[in-house]
Amino acid sequence: MSIIKYIIILIFFSIFQNQTIAEEVKKIGKFKDWETIVIKNNSKLVCFAQSKPVLQSPKLYSREGRLFVSFRPNEKIFNEISITAGYEFNKENSITAKSGKFKYKFDIAQENFAWMADNKMEKKMINTMKKGSRIMVSAHNQKGSQTIDHYSLLGFTKAYNAAKKNCS
Repeated sequence: MSIIKYIIILIFFSIFQNQTIAEEVKKIGKFKDWETIVIKNNSKLVCFAQSKPVLQSPKLYSREGRLFVSFRPNEKIFNEISITAGYEFNKENSITAKSGKFKYKFDIAQENFAWMADNKMEKKMINTMKKGSRIMVSAHNQKGSQTIDHYSLLGFTKAYNAAKKNCS
């Protein structure tokens, strides 16, 4: 092996090793339709429970929808609910989540993600999710077409508790 190849390999491994040390992603567990993930990046910690839709409409094209409940203790953020539908949201239409008789609005939309502005509403939605079996997220894409993503809530409470425990 030439000295140049040897140096390139050493540089590659040192860069790769530094990146792995800088950010560690760990799956804590899979709880039916939900999973818990912890990310350690240097001294920062992020924990979240996430799920994919069990049903999406319309079924014309595949989208990468997700529903998250996150904890970022370094930033003093707890119980943050966010969603992505796999496309950029149309800001002219509301983004809502509905479970049974309860309906929640996502106030902040930025590109492919949406959040709630009120932490009290997030806590109410989490309580609804703990008691419910399904939640539906309704939004509109840039063309104005509505999408509805159905999320199972089976395993939500365990995934939520694991995320909360790992970031407390």
